[in-house]
Amino acid sequence: MYFGSDNQTGASSQVLNMLTEANNDYTHGYGDDRWTHQAIDALKTLFECDLDAYFVATGTAANSLALSCMVQPWESILCHDSAHIILDESTAPEMFTGGARMVPISKGEGKINPVQLNQYVQKTGTDYPHNVRPAALSITQASESGLVYTPTEVAALSAAAKANGLSVHMDGARFANAVASQQCAPAELSWKAGVDVLCLGATKCGALSAEVVIFFNKDLAHTFTHRRKRSGHLLSKGRLFGAQMVGWLQDDHWLELAQHANNQAAKLAKAIASIDGLTLAWPVESNELFVIMPKGLAEYLQAAGAEFYDWYESTLPANITLGEDEMFARLVTSFVSQDSQREAFCGHIYAYFAAQ
Repeated sequence: MYFGSDNQTGASSQVLNMLTEANNDYTHGYGDDRWTHQAIDALKTLFECDLDAYFVATGTAANSLALSCMVQPWESILCHDSAHIILDESTAPEMFTGGARMVPISKGEGKINPVQLNQYVQKTGTDYPHNVRPAALSITQASESGLVYTPTEVAALSAAAKANGLSVHMDGARFANAVASQQCAPAELSWKAGVDVLCLGATKCGALSAEVVIFFNKDLAHTFTHRRKRSGHLLSKGRLFGAQMVGWLQDDHWLELAQHANNQAAKLAKAIASIDGLTLAWPVESNELFVIMPKGLAEYLQAAGAEFYDWYESTLPANITLGEDEMFARLVTSFVSQDSQREAFCGHIYAYFAAQ
């Protein structure tokens, strides 16, 4: 009953097999190897365009280094109130950008919308150099509430951002889940919808540690190699990234893994929605569920071996207030989640309520 995080799983056998093959190879270092070159070619084919791609080990490094290429220290990055870059990256983006400010603009909604973006830009001060200048919009796909931006929504946000002089960054830690959810081409959910830079994460979806910063707007990439090296994120044995990405993308393996996680979340959501006393705070559109449950039930489930996190109460929808005896929990399914885990979890829920 492991629903703590999709970071807690290992790697898929296909990714591990590719790593083993690369491990037995002799090749140049620092990304100048056939595995990394093959991975970049695969990304160009996948996204149907020319692009610049750079590998790093963590999502925090990917987001922070990408944003450092997009803004100046005296500028700001507009984002969701609970965006990973503002809530869970311990000011790393501020450090890597030299001080650029994170500004939340979502106001209790599950996703940012163009109205919020335009309202902020219209109301913010423009007395430069005294006021902070907005320079980038960052959106997370899937969002921090487990919601998925459609290609139309991404395009509308990108258009509003560009009209206001902002470039567009996408934190794609769960981009695979979003693509699987939308059943669309990756290009339609990224550069064709106006995204300039995508941080594509494989770590949560079948890799051990593999994140890639993809510049669709190659003009923004000219300092990235120096920033990556200077920050200590240029891996000498770059094949370890390249091989994972080759194995992950091969034969649409990445989408199979993501679809499995999404399907498990949908099944769990259906079961939870049918149980009186439990409430889904947000619609389930990817592989995350946000559930309001009695504190007693949460303790009962955890004592039975279920793993999940209590979540930030501040990220609840604006129209929901948590009761004193309630807990706000996040459950995450992964590519290794099984029906038996879901059934056991729900079985304990039924047992708890039956005993009340």
